[in-house]
Amino acid sequence: MQQSEWIYVPNCRVPNGHSLPEGISRYAAIISYDGAEFCGFQKQKHSPSIQSVVEAALSYVANESVIVGCAGRTDTGVHASRQVIHFDAKAIRDGRNWVMGANSQLPNSVSLVWADRVQDDFHSRFSATARTYRYVIAAQNTRPAILASGITWVKNALNVQAMDTACKHLLGEQDFSAFRGAGCQSLSPSRNVECANVYQAGQLVVFEITANAFVLHMVRNIIGSLIEIGLQRKDPEWIHQLLKGRDRCKSAATASPCGLYLVDVCYPETYKLPLLPKGPVFLSNELSGGR
Repeated sequence: MQQSEWIYVPNCRVPNGHSLPEGISRYAAIISYDGAEFCGFQKQKHSPSIQSVVEAALSYVANESVIVGCAGRTDTGVHASRQVIHFDAKAIRDGRNWVMGANSQLPNSVSLVWADRVQDDFHSRFSATARTYRYVIAAQNTRPAILASGITWVKNALNVQAMDTACKHLLGEQDFSAFRGAGCQSLSPSRNVECANVYQAGQLVVFEITANAFVLHMVRNIIGSLIEIGLQRKDPEWIHQLLKGRDRCKSAATASPCGLYLVDVCYPETYKLPLLPKGPVFLSNELSGGR
């Protein structure tokens, strides 16, 4: 591609060897949010979204219209402790200005954690090498009142060891059609899962999975089937059978979005994004002896 052939579009992926137009800077930011009151990250015409409130807050700070891109377009009701976004602006602001100014305009359920200027070729989605999600379950007899929108309730004990054993079948690059939501627009159902495990964290059961990317509803569809295994209705080998069969209709129902969190997005070290804890400390497997 010749230098003259590239036309700048705000927020776009900057090709190698190119730069943003003079006077425009690219910024990255990390945000956390409780997704219970939102239709998801992506803007919708008639429903409140994470993107709409974040863009409004950043536009206020920049005194110009700001459009953001994100690492993962979380669904309705899904939460995040480390969602990564990027945006272009003429305004020159340091990280503290972006964070303090935006948070003064954001609702209590959304918070800018960090922000700074980054390289022109940084893109929150395309520069990411891996994403990590956690799914948090309260397996107990009575409905939980605390964090009701932040955890999923299962009214029976779960066999955590069986669920963790089943996770080994998820590893590696393979076809995830059995856990792919209807309406998925991805060109391929293949994804590479780097690690997946289930562990006990106090009174909570946590599923954690890291992959290069995810197809639509993949994590919620997987946890739906893992819960069936935890309830001892299915054996751990069932996950292998589902993956081999590639039939979404034969796997379990999609689990609730309430317990799902985007907790980490990985990038090459060259971009120098800060390393932050994966979500609230009380959900950490470090406290429970998990991996």
